[in-house]
Amino acid sequence: MKTISELESFDKPREKLTKKGVEALKDYELLAILLGSGTKDKDVLKLSREIIKLFEDDFESISLEKLTAIHGLGVAKSSQILSAIELSKRYLIKQNKKITCALDIYNELQEYKNKQQEYFLTITLDGANHIIQTRVISIGTLNRSLIHPREVFADAITDRAASIVIAHNHPSGLLEASQEDVHVTKRLKESAKLLGIELLDHLIISKDGYFSMKDMEIL
Repeated sequence: MKTISELESFDKPREKLTKKGVEALKDYELLAILLGSGTKDKDVLKLSREIIKLFEDDFESISLEKLTAIHGLGVAKSSQILSAIELSKRYLIKQNKKITCALDIYNELQEYKNKQQEYFLTITLDGANHIIQTRVISIGTLNRSLIHPREVFADAITDRAASIVIAHNHPSGLLEASQEDVHVTKRLKESAKLLGIELLDHLIISKDGYFSMKDMEIL
């Protein structure tokens, strides 16, 4: 395997980026540019490949301790990597869609409006109401036994969400809340208060539009 000093100039990561664009670089090449240099006994490309292998094995739990355990990677370069990851996460969240009203929720859930079964969904949101994740919690007729607060809020806690939106579709097209819908909503609202996670709205959707419990002052 060639070291970076043995590569032709057009094969070096920086030169490759200049000529072909950042999208043409492999993961380890992007990381090599970020690191800048390797060590006396380990070329930056070899070091980058080792770090990428660590990413592939367990990216979610990357830490300073795990990075510095790689031979040739000290606190300074490990900190650069962690900072780059955190900065990317923050800006990716900023680019996510923002929920400002019931129509935004309806637009986000368009794929479920024509479903022939009822889907119960949650949308977790950060403190600025940017969408973190949309998830299906259950499929089937909505009732209190199926929609347990534990199932609804477990992912919100993991996401460190500031608030959530819940929604379900009515295959019949009927856009009004049943008594069971209201019971489920009130139960989840009580749980949200205990957890310190705001329940912003419960939307009922169909191919014909939506019904917002917040707008109708049910929530």
